[in-house]
Amino acid sequence: MTAPIETTGAAAEAQPEAVLEGVESKRIEGRSLGQIAWLRFRRDKVAMAGAIVVILLILTAALSRPLQHLFGLDPNQPHQDLIDPNTTLPKGDFGGMSADHLLGVDPKFGRDLLSRILEGSWVSLLVAFGATLLSVAIGTVLGVVAGFYRGRVDAFISRMMDVFLAFPLLLFAIAISASLQGGAFGLDGLPLHISVLIFVIGFFNWPYMGRIVRAQTLSLREREFVSAARGLGARGPFILFRELLPNLVGPIIVYSTLLIPSNILFEAALSFLGVGIQPPQSSWGGTLTQAVKYYEVDPQYMIVPGLAIFVTVLAFNLLGDGLRDALDPRSR
Repeated sequence: MTAPIETTGAAAEAQPEAVLEGVESKRIEGRSLGQIAWLRFRRDKVAMAGAIVVILLILTAALSRPLQHLFGLDPNQPHQDLIDPNTTLPKGDFGGMSADHLLGVDPKFGRDLLSRILEGSWVSLLVAFGATLLSVAIGTVLGVVAGFYRGRVDAFISRMMDVFLAFPLLLFAIAISASLQGGAFGLDGLPLHISVLIFVIGFFNWPYMGRIVRAQTLSLREREFVSAARGLGARGPFILFRELLPNLVGPIIVYSTLLIPSNILFEAALSFLGVGIQPPQSSWGGTLTQAVKYYEVDPQYMIVPGLAIFVTVLAFNLLGDGLRDALDPRSR
């Protein structure tokens, strides 16, 4: 009869039940591509800061009217008692800043500058988002069709892109906006001006998105999953919208975030030239137009709207760079 073998410390073997129990308690879960991209994006502190600023800007623009009513602000209400009749400039220092007017008032009329910046935020962002959506829709459809079918279809769409890219967009936008100031298509006033800006900016900027989508489609159409779909009898439209487009979401989102600040600057430029949003409606570009007359004697009037545009464009650019690195680490 043999004596039982004693095991102590590290020499002891764990029982199978204990091993299974440990596996169940520490089960490894897989991560989706979206979760992996979110982890990469969350580690980028600069991109996260840009995303927070973008969210705050969107909330501010969406709630600009309620905020004005809440604090009793009126962007078009003049305060002539705050204006020096001899110089037509705000009384006091720093553009008439006070507890009632945190950012001061504008020269000549004495309108609250904070309320005009809030009022102009939703106009600028609405035009930028609308124009971006139009550009992305047209550019994505034509780009994926050109890249997938190639041949004559690709040649025709590519030449059309070249024509649009060679077009003097700014001059054409000025001509269209100026000719439609009175009324058109059953619209007038602010709805007409916003619609014209969205169409002009969005329709003539789609080739930038189209070229990116076309290049990505040319690469994806040779991948194994597209060949497998063809082998299973899938037709062109099914492959386009069920196989290729889901794999183009990343580049489309990234470029869209970079296109929004460009559209904000374009809208500000048209309003600055006087063919965009018309007064008394406030817009960031229109405020800069009026501030040009007073920048030497009242620089605050130009600094505030200029800083609003600068922060917005910078935040969207930082967000776009972070999304690009998160969705495509090889682009670093």
